[in-house]
Amino acid sequence: MHETELHDLSDDADYAASQRQGSVSMQRSDSAKTSSSAEPEGAELVYVKDNVTIHPSQFAAERIGGRLMLIKQGACLLLTWIPYKGQHSKLSEKDRNLYTIRGVSFSDVRSIRRHTPTLGWQYIIVVMSTGLAYPPLYFYSGGVKEFLATIKQHVFIVRSADDANIFLVNDFQNPLQRTLSSLELPRAVVANGLSASTSISDPHPAENQPIDDGSVSGEVASLSLYNGRPRPKVHDPARDLSIQVLEKFSLVTRFARETTSQLLRESLNNGYGANERRDHSPHYHDYSYKPSTDPEKAPVEVPVVPDPLEFDKLSMVWGKPRQSPLGSGEWATFLDSEGRVIDSKALKKRIFYGGVEHRLRREVWALLLGYHAFDSTYAEREYLRSMKKLEYETIKHQWQSISAEQAKRFTKFRERKGLIDKDVVSEVWRDFSSIVAALLVKFDVFLTFYPSSILKVRTDRSLSFYEGDDNPNVNLLRDILLTYSFYNFDLGYCQGMSDLLSPILYVMEDESESFWCFVALMERLGPNFNRDQNGMHSQLFALSKLVELLDLPLHNYFKQNDCLNYFFCFRWLLIQFKREFEYEKVMSLWEVFWTHHLSEHLHLYVCVSILKRYRKKIMGEQMDFDTLLKFINELSGLIDLNTILRDAEALCICAGENGAACIPPGTPPSLPIESSLLYPQQDDVL
Repeated sequence: MHETELHDLSDDADYAASQRQGSVSMQRSDSAKTSSSAEPEGAELVYVKDNVTIHPSQFAAERIGGRLMLIKQGACLLLTWIPYKGQHSKLSEKDRNLYTIRGVSFSDVRSIRRHTPTLGWQYIIVVMSTGLAYPPLYFYSGGVKEFLATIKQHVFIVRSADDANIFLVNDFQNPLQRTLSSLELPRAVVANGLSASTSISDPHPAENQPIDDGSVSGEVASLSLYNGRPRPKVHDPARDLSIQVLEKFSLVTRFARETTSQLLRESLNNGYGANERRDHSPHYHDYSYKPSTDPEKAPVEVPVVPDPLEFDKLSMVWGKPRQSPLGSGEWATFLDSEGRVIDSKALKKRIFYGGVEHRLRREVWALLLGYHAFDSTYAEREYLRSMKKLEYETIKHQWQSISAEQAKRFTKFRERKGLIDKDVVSEVWRDFSSIVAALLVKFDVFLTFYPSSILKVRTDRSLSFYEGDDNPNVNLLRDILLTYSFYNFDLGYCQGMSDLLSPILYVMEDESESFWCFVALMERLGPNFNRDQNGMHSQLFALSKLVELLDLPLHNYFKQNDCLNYFFCFRWLLIQFKREFEYEKVMSLWEVFWTHHLSEHLHLYVCVSILKRYRKKIMGEQMDFDTLLKFINELSGLIDLNTILRDAEALCICAGENGAACIPPGTPPSLPIESSLLYPQQDDVL
């Protein structure tokens, strides 16, 4: 993309004034007059706001105050935020400067997300077309409404139809529709920094970097940027399949990686791709990744910086060996005569280290998920089941009573039902096979990289519990998901939810109880599927900070190879490693997660432990993003669960409070901090 000429604001009058940390915002007209002499000809300061602050961490002492400005230069509107100098902060001047935002053109901005908490300051998050986003900008003195109104005067900006607090910038046409139109994919990905004339033959199109002015602030793109939070568009089977197709392409070409990222942002729920679970034959469990046997293809390894934590020794010291699963006899010792759990903390710790025998899971999972309280009696739990069953039937009847004529006028119902049927019941429409073939030809991708299983997106149909046509359990899976889309109408259904529900139904073997356990799970994992992608955003950011804390050389390697967005871990986080292990091991892993022993965010330490286990191969073979994504996807079925859990425990203990500080409050599976504002719909700003 043609890069707008940026001007350095480090010595203009406004920047000099900002060093005085004035507490009152300057009048825009005065500011423009003051700065005009220092700015290039044709530049105009159209908005300025003091006391706009970035919170690098949860500690107040590390907050960075600064000045936010909108500058009109020709036909281009630029966003700038410059920190005040001489602040009393635990952060060094150099660290504060890393957060500087210099001359970001709104032609490179995808959306602006506004947050208005009940308590605290309003803040905005600017999401770039690349999918990355700047840290939240807190308006200590107000002014968000004026900020958005000023932008509207100079840039085409509209409120999202799906979320009243998301403002789309230059959203003239749905890029996916351009994608599917004539299959002209190179010209479709305008928001990714590709011009309309970009050719597919160019494997390294210009990347849209938020900041690249040669100054120290240029590092902001990799140090201070969060992963983006855009909303998904309306669900469409064509889009779903296109996402999956393009994710496969991203394993082999850099251009495809950019295309995948664009469509990924447009449809969060497809982010983990259509990679089907591999056959789990015994030899897959030896834990080692099998390198290529072809001497011509075998990568040349380079020396690797040693692991600073001496990982294996760390795990042996702090990671306890796994125990046998909790059995019936031992389970009885945790209960009093009326069925109350005597010591819930001790029970969770026991499950953390050994899991639960399958025959006990129905009773124990309901407690771990919060459907039943640990101090409830047998009688109270039975009464709750009967009451919740009636409530479930009432909700289910809402969609069952919709007539065919009503359905014709109920677009969201048709869309959600169609998507659920596609994910759970039926094969992907065969009509799209021609699109797949055309895309393969367009990208000249070898079929060996594109398994035919992508044409069949059905949840766990290889299990005897779900296999076969007209399987009643598959119908139950569909009914529960449809009912949930009515129970939580704002969130609805997103692809990936069926992966989370499937093991619950398999264990509970009851429609109503499965539904309410799923509801309890989604209270914690629902943000993974939010329109603004905030759940995935915060987890990927936290993962990046944990890797930086626990393995700085690996973090620096990812930084040097443009991998700090951690998209290669997207599937792990979205569906909680559902497709990385055998079904039984997935259930064992989940019940360990649900204990919240040591940390609510053990899954993030599991991610770190896997990356550290394979760090020598990743760094030694100099994997770039495409190679790393392919490598991570192919680890499915190769990871030893017990070893990884032991490693994750050791890392969690080692990280301690520093690790906890890396994870933003409310990061899934923590309960949302502002649960009442997850889906705000009313607003009067624009």
